[in-house]
Parts: sequence; structure tokens; C-alpha cells
Amino acid sequence: MSDVRDATPYDALLLLSFGGPEGPDDVVPFLRNVTHGRGIPEERLKEVGQHYYLFDGISPINAQNRDLLAALRADFAEHGVEVPVYWGNRNWSPYLPDTLREMVKEGHRRIAVLVTSAYASYSGCRQYRENLADALAALESEGLPAPRIDKLRHYFNHPGFLEPMIDGLIASLADLPEEVRDGAEIAFTTHSIPDAAADTSGPREDHGDGGAYVAQHLDTARVIAEAVRTRTGVDHPWSLVYQSRSGAPHIPWLEPDICDHLEERHAAGVPAVVMAPIGFVSDHMEVRYDLDTEATAKAAELGLPVRRSATVGADPRFAAAVRDLLLERAATERGEHPARCALGALGPSHDICPVGCCPARSPRPAAAGLD
Repeated sequence: MSDVRDATPYDALLLLSFGGPEGPDDVVPFLRNVTHGRGIPEERLKEVGQHYYLFDGISPINAQNRDLLAALRADFAEHGVEVPVYWGNRNWSPYLPDTLREMVKEGHRRIAVLVTSAYASYSGCRQYRENLADALAALESEGLPAPRIDKLRHYFNHPGFLEPMIDGLIASLADLPEEVRDGAEIAFTTHSIPDAAADTSGPREDHGDGGAYVAQHLDTARVIAEAVRTRTGVDHPWSLVYQSRSGAPHIPWLEPDICDHLEERHAAGVPAVVMAPIGFVSDHMEVRYDLDTEATAKAAELGLPVRRSATVGADPRFAAAVRDLLLERAATERGEHPARCALGALGPSHDICPVGCCPARSPRPAAAGLD
């Protein structure tokens, strides 16, 4: 790049995330937001909310986003990137429309967006683009100018996302009892989604069995497993498994479930498992409950030693990766040809989502893409 600090034409970065409740009274209203339009009964929402009540009704995601926000601001300041960083959520305060309104009133007109989802899928990409389109429409209805918004590319294979997870996995393996350490297997975990959503994830040319969603996770897992083998001298067998299914039982979702996987590997004589949540940027409720609580309890029931490796969170290397993604995209928008960091076999992802990428069941307007 001609100037590694130059973020022109962008005048702001928006951290866009899912959101979560921050107290017991927030739980059901939050779940209403998440399930809006699906007709889910109030009693079912209260049942689902029990996971949150185990943690005093507080999702960890908002605190983790505050930490990431602080890390990004510190990194940008240290490296002379004069771009303010804002934060908005899909389902809880600070809500995306409110944040975008604030940004426009403060004069920002060219905004880059980092979504806290590293992979291609409807819920992790297209739905956020729909949220952005809704927020832009709300601004226009209020007579406010609509800024141009560009979403930064998927970062599942950026070194700044992978390196913290590699270190975390090595640390978790080292924490296992010595007698089971070398025989331990790795269960790379991510959020299960409907088979149909997986098969249509990514650009149309990537649609098929598992689509880009599964292909990107497999590529991430291979890179991490190979790095662990190189650095430890031990080749640990690994699998990609799923968690946090929430759909109707008759609709096929990606499998196997982590708890079923632990049962199967224990029956096969595997001495230990490390669960590596590569599908999550930070320790969301799905990590704290589905892995740290439910899956860990299943392992204890089986007598199977398990550990859960760390997510990326606000690691300085991830903050640096976000800076790299912003400056890379800025240089591209200026007509330059910057180097694009990516490990693994798939290479860097597209900047602009093409037509047919991660389609919704019912088409809706979406920003920051070609459709």
C-alpha cells in the first residue's frame, strides 16, 4: 500500500454484531427480537431463556464486543489510522439503526462494516446486509442522508484470526493429563444451520453439499490442525462438528452434534477431546452454555477428559487483522492492488457479495452487495 495508515475513502468503521441481554428482564424481549416474525409462543421463549438465566440473564457477547471495540480503537490509534469505530447490534442495544443515525449526524458518509461472523451464510452475512438495508431505509424516511456502506470480506482464513486459535488449541492440549494428551482428538465446532442454508451459502458457484459454509470451516480446521502438528510434533485426528441447533426437528440441520460426537468418540476408545469453537469470534452464549456447560457435562458423564480452547475475542492480533482488512479494502477502493492476507487453500474472499450469494428464503433488500 502507498500508505499503510491511509483508510481513504472510509471515514468510519462500524462493528456490527448480534447483541444479547444484559439482565434477567432483558431475556424474553431479546428473544422476541431474535425470533421476530416466526410466531414462537411466549412460553417457548421463556423455556429457551433458561440458558441465559443460568448466567444471571446476561449474555457475554456485549461485554466482549466492548472489549473488541476498545482493542480496535487502541490499535488504530497506535498505528495512526484516524478512523473512528462505532458499534451496533441486530437484536439488542446499541441497535444498528440508532448507531447508524448517530454516525450520519456526526458527518460520516463512507462507512466500512466488520461483522462478527467470519464465514459465509445467510445468518452470518446476508441477514446483516438486510439489517443494513433496513437501517438505511429508516434514515431516508427521516430525511437523513444515507451513507455508502461497504462490508469487509470474510476473514475466516486471515492469519490474525487463525493464530490466536492455534495458540489456544496448543494451550488446551497441554492442559490435558499427560497420559491422554498425545492421543487426544480435536473437535472443531461451529453453529449448526439448516442443510438448505448451508448448501446455498456463498456465491452461486460454491453452492452444493455444505456450500461455502462447510468448505470454509473445513479449510480453517485444516490450517489450524496442521499448525498444531508442526508446532507440537503430534498429529491429532480432528473432526468438524456442530452445536446450538435451534430448528424444528423435521428440518435437516448440519450434524453431528457435539454431544453425539463425544459419545461416539468415547465409544471408539478416544482418550480425550479438545473442543475448538472456530465458528465463534468470542465466547458467546453458545460457547458458554453449549460447550462449557452442556457438552462438558456430557463428557463428565462419559468419563471423557475434555478441554475447550479459546476463541479469538479481543486478541491484539485480531484487532490488527481488522485494521489490515480495512486498509486493504480502502486501497482497493482507491484503485490499488494491495496484498491480501489469507492462509489455507481457498484464498481471500470476495469484497462485494455477488448476485445469489447466501440467498434468503424470501428475497429482501440488502446493502453492500450486488443484490
